[in-house]
Amino acid sequence: MLPYHQTLIIIPTYNEIDNIEKMITTLFALYPAISLLIIEDGSPDGTADVVKKFQQQYPNNLFMIERTGKLGLGTAYVTGFKWALERKYEFVFEMDCDFSHDPKQIPDLLTAAQTNDLVIGSRYIDGIRIINWPFKRLLLSYLASIYTRFVTSIPVFDTTGGFKCFNRRALESINLDDIISSGYIFQLELNYKVWSRGLNVKEVPIIFYERRDGQSKMAGGIIFEALFAVLRLRWRRFVNRL
Repeated sequence: MLPYHQTLIIIPTYNEIDNIEKMITTLFALYPAISLLIIEDGSPDGTADVVKKFQQQYPNNLFMIERTGKLGLGTAYVTGFKWALERKYEFVFEMDCDFSHDPKQIPDLLTAAQTNDLVIGSRYIDGIRIINWPFKRLLLSYLASIYTRFVTSIPVFDTTGGFKCFNRRALESINLDDIISSGYIFQLELNYKVWSRGLNVKEVPIIFYERRDGQSKMAGGIIFEALFAVLRLRWRRFVNRL
């Protein structure tokens, strides 16, 4: 039996009024013993009010940290990781609120996490497993993964995927106050730091769905951040400062 009672899912939110209620009810219907932490960045659409309503129904499993303003994906997860490490959790998930990550695949990652330190839900093993992406975005994402593998030598095909599970040892191995990336390349930085410490990293295949409701948070500046952040990470490892 999987240790759902020791598992925390962290979901950052900003303007997720179209998805948050369905996500909360779906997760607790599937996994009643799991814990869910929402990192809410001051959504003007009322996302936080929905979470507060459901906290009355799930007082022991549903938590929320409210922040002022949109502070970024990386800082949201760092906040959640620190919160998790201060408590009992042995397994900590990253997950999007928009159902691009299928809640029904949580057991696949959690099963692999029983024998690995970091488990990544991969869009690029056993074929390309992405639904409803435009070809240009798909090509850009795939080439970015090739580029990051080439520069860093990390043996991971989906270097920037955001559906993953860490065990406590993996999170404790990372200096969470020394994260240099703030956007989506933050995912690569975490993978790279865990792998560089000799811990076990495993990819399991997932199907990634383009969001159906709400607006994508993807921005053009991510490409430029990725190009330079990957080089910086490689240099920091070379000079033993990772």
